Amino acid sequence: MDRIEVKGLHKKFRGYPVLNGISCSFEAGKIYGLVGRNGSGKTVLLKCICGFLIPTEGEIWIDGVRKKDGELLNRAGIIIEEPAFLGNVSGLNNLKYLYGIRNRPDKKKLRNVMNQMGLNADDKKAVSKYSLGMRQRLALAQALMEEPELLLLDEPMNGLDEKGAAEIRSLLLQWKREGRLIILASHNRDDIEILCDAVYEMDAGRLRPAACRTADSDSHECRT
Repeated sequence: MDRIEVKGLHKKFRGYPVLNGISCSFEAGKIYGLVGRNGSGKTVLLKCICGFLIPTEGEIWIDGVRKKDGELLNRAGIIIEEPAFLGNVSGLNNLKYLYGIRNRPDKKKLRNVMNQMGLNADDKKAVSKYSLGMRQRLALAQALMEEPELLLLDEPMNGLDEKGAAEIRSLLLQWKREGRLIILASHNRDDIEILCDAVYEMDAGRLRPAACRTADSDSHECRT
């Protein structure tokens, strides 16, 4: 997945506008940050991109092909709002059930992903007993386990301590170097300053560039 283009996107709920004519583009090998107050439209935009919500108006294009309304992206790892897991089984079994929906079982791979996220794959503890930070690490493992080309992450460091957040930031930068496209929404200043090549601010459903920084001085534009 090399490029996502959002063209004239509107979203209304019961006539109330939440997204107001957003047009922007995102390129592979970059990390994009979305900032803004709660209710500004960040999560709704992510949901429209991945197919969880159907826009009221506008288009989303993936690598030059218009995305159908309601079409789910199948090359994406997604964390939006609080991830839902089966509380009565272990973290590894949760990943096995989710991975098995579209793939042949691969316990070794899932163990490696859990270890990468700092979780013990042999821990039999039910997910209902996990701390908030452990649940967030499991959510990141779930987002990564199918080796997606696109990551859509809503507050990815939620519940992590300083050391854990630093570890995940290091992984995100590694994934960027591998050519993945990453879009994240965060209230954490360090997430934005350390990770993002371009930062867009959302306010009342409108998007504008807040800052742009890239190692190779490329510019990124986002139009409203």
